[in-house]
Amino acid sequence: MGRYTRLSLYYPAAYLLSGGLAMLLEPMLAMRLFFCRDPTVYGDVLPRMGGALTFALGVLVVQIIRHDVTAMHTSIIGVRVFLVSVWLWLYATSDDPFFLTLALMVAFGVVLSAVAKALDRRAKPLDPPARPLA
Repeated sequence: MGRYTRLSLYYPAAYLLSGGLAMLLEPMLAMRLFFCRDPTVYGDVLPRMGGALTFALGVLVVQIIRHDVTAMHTSIIGVRVFLVSVWLWLYATSDDPFFLTLALMVAFGVVLSAVAKALDRRAKPLDPPARPLA
């Protein structure tokens, strides 16, 4: 994985781990911090479940960073594009700023990762160095 690509993954790791933990431990506070119109509508069980899943995804991203799993980078971008699309649709249908906040936060990370991937590709030489003949 290129240097910039790897650095770009620290942002989603940070928001997944911290946001997931916040939703798991204090769902009403976390929902208010994410500008949810009325957090009581969702109760506290569903946000806690979402928090657990979010935290687990954060652990996976940390492992991708630790083990330098280059093959997963394009998938991570694609999954986040899908999630942003769903959250924009949910915002359009519910008019709850919570979904818009999530979409913007994740979209920013997608842009960071896409730019990082492009920079890393540009920095790579096109042809590997030739091996000397023995």
